[in-house]
Amino acid sequence: MQAKDDDGVDARVRRRLRELRTQRGMTLDDVASRSSIDVSTLSRLESGKRRLALDHLPRLARALSVSTDELLREPEVDDPRVRGTAHTSHLITFWPLTGQGPAGGLHAYKIRISARRRTPPEQLPVHEGHDWMYVLSGRMRLLLGDRDFTIKPGEAVEFSTWTPHWFGTVDGPVEALALFGLHGERVHLHTDHK
Repeated sequence: MQAKDDDGVDARVRRRLRELRTQRGMTLDDVASRSSIDVSTLSRLESGKRRLALDHLPRLARALSVSTDELLREPEVDDPRVRGTAHTSHLITFWPLTGQGPAGGLHAYKIRISARRRTPPEQLPVHEGHDWMYVLSGRMRLLLGDRDFTIKPGEAVEFSTWTPHWFGTVDGPVEALALFGLHGERVHLHTDHK
């Protein structure tokens, strides 16, 4: 039983060592020089190819500017739920589905387009970016340049926002999932075009 507990401590310290080192932007060389532990020994400790020695703990903790207890504790698991409030702009309500720093600079939203959003502006907006939408319910009207599309539930669209565009409803509210790049998000959530 003791060996299994030791394996658990070794694994936990390995995870914490890697986690704390990367959080602080430190290399193995940085930690090695601060802890007076050879870099190859440190590399083997992190990879699990060498067992942790008791005298490593205080030196590693000092090198990482944490207490030994902090080095030994279980890593915290971040809450994976995305917390954000709905935002309404130009008869479209946006619920964020991604948190800060999404992959590839994309932000995902569930959107609800009000049934009152039926009349496009005289001049269709153009901006930097790329939009992608998947209609969950209702019928969405999409104007792209001179073309007029009706997008039904289960259909997806993607287009360059350099093309003059607008989206609204045909005959009732629409719910959809949308991916916007940073520029598209800024325009859809914060501009005055209708």
